[in-house]
Amino acid sequence: MSGRPLDVLEASLEEPVTVHLKDGTTYYGVLGGYDQHMNVVIEPEDGVDDRVDGELDGEFAVAIEDTTIIRGDNVVTIKA
Repeated sequence: MSGRPLDVLEASLEEPVTVHLKDGTTYYGVLGGYDQHMNVVIEPEDGVDDRVDGELDGEFAVAIEDTTIIRGDNVVTIKA
């Protein structure tokens, strides 16, 4: 995928994403929404365990259990 960041987010709506935060926490879930400040809404993905490993380059990620809003200021990367 390439293009402007918001275009990439638009193309990733309703798709599984991995969100890396400044504090080192990584969340895994489905991108439910976003805004111009890159605040993101992450929703749980059906059938995902509490922790995910392997698909995330050997890193552990917390799987979202409830709809979660992450402030864009805290986001380092979003991988689709």
